[in-house]
Amino acid sequence: MTPQATRLIIHGRVQGVGYRAWLADRARREGHAGWVRNRREGTVEALIHAAPDSLAAFVEACRTGPPSARVTNIEVIGEPPAQGGIIAGDFAVLPTL
Repeated sequence: MTPQATRLIIHGRVQGVGYRAWLADRARREGHAGWVRNRREGTVEALIHAAPDSLAAFVEACRTGPPSARVTNIEVIGEPPAQGGIIAGDFAVLPTL
């Protein structure tokens, strides 16, 4: 199955509760590529590159997140397939934007 990329904007109590670390750890364990970062307005943004069936399950898990998080909404934004340089399991935690 051809991998696809999806950008997520996660709203709620998702900063200061280990959400980025949780998301990055889960993505690495599942062999996904991409990145995650906090945004100054209080959301968490992530780009996930994975097979469509695996990606759907990953997004559903993100609706809960770690125990201290309270996710109120996730915006799912389709992205064009990544062009080169993406290595399965290569997942970064980026600085706040």
